[in-house]
Amino acid sequence: MKAPILLIALAFAGAAAAKQHDDYQRGTLLRMDSSTCGTQEKGSKSLTGEILGTDAQKKNTQEVLCQEYVLQSDHVVYRIRPRDDKHAVLLPIGETAQFRIHKDKLVLRVPEADGKEREYSVLSMTPRQEKDVPSQAASIN
Repeated sequence: MKAPILLIALAFAGAAAAKQHDDYQRGTLLRMDSSTCGTQEKGSKSLTGEILGTDAQKKNTQEVLCQEYVLQSDHVVYRIRPRDDKHAVLLPIGETAQFRIHKDKLVLRVPEADGKEREYSVLSMTPRQEKDVPSQAASIN
């Protein structure tokens, strides 16, 4: 008697968990920019510098560039950056993307690409500017 009730309860719980990921919003990837997100230093000391403790160290400094995308939804324009900079994937510009906000990150997937969910940090959010609609008086003349 308890087994059928337990199976029904598990079925509803599974459906509720699957429904949780169906709340995607749609947006269009407008452009990708490269921006500076830090520097990388490579330094080396000579053997004598290590032994004597002198500060004769040669350093090479290089700027690190990160991908920033502009994602436009119906009401908001987002500037986003991949959270995993080492394994960042190039997204197709001009394609429709599905996204959702989860805690402190934006989870994005592009069905036209591989459809995998990837996490992005939101750098800025701007309300989308609506086009000026001609007034009724202007259209009467």
